Amino acid sequence: MTPESRHPAPLILRNVRLPGAGSSGLRDVHLVEGRVAAIAAAGQDPRSGPGAALSGAALSGAALSGRGADSLDAEGRFLIPGLWDHHVHFTQWVIARRRLDLAATTSAAEVLQLVRGALSSDPELAAAGSNSAGSGVVGYGFRDGLWPDLPSLSSLDEATGAVPVGLISGDLHCMWLNTALQSRLGVSTDASGLLREADSFAVMDQLQDPAALTPEIYRQTAQAAAQRGVVGIVEFENADNISAWPLRTAAGVDSLRVEVSVWPDRLQSALLAGIATGDVLDERGLVTMGPLKVISDGSLNTRTAWCWDPYPELDLGHPHSCGMQTVPMDELQDVMRQARDGGIAAAIHAIGDRANSAVLDAFEALAMPGVIEHAQLLRWEDIPRFARLGLTASVQPEHAMDDRDVADAYWAGRTDRAFPLDALTRAGVPLRLGSDAPVAALDPWVAIAAAVSRSRDGRDAWHPEQRLDRATALAAATRGGTARGGHQVSAGDAADLVLLETDPLAGSGAAGSGHGGGDHAGSDFSGSGLREMGVSATLLGGRLTHDGIS
Repeated sequence: MTPESRHPAPLILRNVRLPGAGSSGLRDVHLVEGRVAAIAAAGQDPRSGPGAALSGAALSGAALSGRGADSLDAEGRFLIPGLWDHHVHFTQWVIARRRLDLAATTSAAEVLQLVRGALSSDPELAAAGSNSAGSGVVGYGFRDGLWPDLPSLSSLDEATGAVPVGLISGDLHCMWLNTALQSRLGVSTDASGLLREADSFAVMDQLQDPAALTPEIYRQTAQAAAQRGVVGIVEFENADNISAWPLRTAAGVDSLRVEVSVWPDRLQSALLAGIATGDVLDERGLVTMGPLKVISDGSLNTRTAWCWDPYPELDLGHPHSCGMQTVPMDELQDVMRQARDGGIAAAIHAIGDRANSAVLDAFEALAMPGVIEHAQLLRWEDIPRFARLGLTASVQPEHAMDDRDVADAYWAGRTDRAFPLDALTRAGVPLRLGSDAPVAALDPWVAIAAAVSRSRDGRDAWHPEQRLDRATALAAATRGGTARGGHQVSAGDAADLVLLETDPLAGSGAAGSGHGGGDHAGSDFSGSGLREMGVSATLLGGRLTHDGIS
């Protein structure tokens, strides 16, 4: 498939500012055929300024002179490239926004109290019990790593009776199910009522009726992302993304670009279809093929991240005292090799330091570039290997804020190398920021703030030596991350753009330069204003997907 030939009418963004202390004065930005055709001083004909405009048939005199072009007065707002969330489970994010919210709970007792409240507020649901195929309660967001009490099947059954209830952990790696739901799904647990990792993934999709997720629900969720400056996502939903997303864009879910992944169970179908990374998959040109996704270990909160050292509460004789390797390394290399030979890149989930070591080994053995997703706990000696092997680290800084207390408990003595963002950057490793939504909110400003401040809710910064300066964090949240080379808009770029109320680099003495092997002198690590950043407008290929100005 090829993108459609139609483009939005030429548009001039008038009176914009570019972020950073080195930028001054107002500029007009000319958008033609979905690209930034020229940037010139406000009011100046871009054809008269040396180097202001690109050459080419698209940049006709009429377009650059402004004749026939619409305009939008930015009134001094700040222009940056469109933002990407490089790790999203979009359907899970859609669903989580409609489920019982368990994120604020701090114990099993609090979870049970919320579930009782949900049942008491809906008598018909409670009365229907297991006799209604569509009934039940699904909650999302609990984190049991530091609970003072333990989840149990008996306590959940006592609270819920015959109503099927399934509760999903905030990291998506664990579920707490009552007997009624286990009977419905044909699964069984031990006395805890918990399913973890592959056992959990196998039944999670059964908790949602796909027919209930209409294109309009997807459109609204994508629109909410556009309102935060998002122009694109990397989709890691464990689903038939290659087929699903072109159907969604055709149905009007068109405010985001989507790079879709394929999981191992669907890899052969993609290869047989001749689909390779970078191929355009829809008529709108919004959906492209991305990487193979494989999960190599678990997560920190479930104590299944695969580590070199044991978890303190587990006996050394426990089969998973150091976490879990969820796929044998020979199988991982085999599926990666198949993807490589078919032109499909690889993005491999690795959280524990042992998992990261093993995944680095796999990439090295295959002489294959790619992405390691999460890279949460790393051995110091493994950090330079990322750069040497040409690998990108796709990281989720808000996870550090969610997990700091759990990490202090279960990775004690090792947290200086947990979420080591600055160390990766200084080693020359390209970074991409993401949310892992619904694990964290699909909002790049949350990730940027966490990367810059390593703090939330007024707490002291957690391992502040691993903070990023604002320029580096912002660049990592744009398409392709820091490998793109900057956070500024340039002539020739795709017209995927965002207008902001304030300068995102304000107070950063390192603005525009990133680290470059230097130090942090003069940088602003407060994170002030980043989480709440005002987004005035978002454009995708020169088309407004969010307009808070007009």
